[in-house]
Amino acid sequence: MESKEELRQRIGDLAFEVTQHAATERAFTGQYDDFFEKGIYVDVVSGEVLFSSLDKFNSGCGWPAFSKPIQHRMVTNHHDSSHGMRRVEVKSREAGSHLGHVFNDGPKEAGGLRYCINSAALKFIPYDQMEQEGYAEWLGIFDKS
Repeated sequence: MESKEELRQRIGDLAFEVTQHAATERAFTGQYDDFFEKGIYVDVVSGEVLFSSLDKFNSGCGWPAFSKPIQHRMVTNHHDSSHGMRRVEVKSREAGSHLGHVFNDGPKEAGGLRYCINSAALKFIPYDQMEQEGYAEWLGIFDKS
């Protein structure tokens, strides 16, 4: 099993602080905030599939925003009252990585949710590399679009 220090070395300091200590990257600084290529987003720690570019939208909040995970079972929600706020924290199911928060101010036509996710918690897998990266089973989600 990978030690915390090995994990930090593999994913970098910011990703480690975000995923392991619920830190938040500064708004408008993440690599996926203004990024809309076709593909999937996976947990930077475990590689588990989380979100699709099909559900990504520009919310203007400064972090990548998604209307839903690829499948709701991919993430878990947790009450978060840190920093004097009442929010719902989103974590990856398998690794338990802190991803961000979910809010009820997303596009109504897409279900009304906004998953506000730290770029540092994600790794993007481009559509044309999904098969070679081991995510071929998820290619079919793009057939529906």
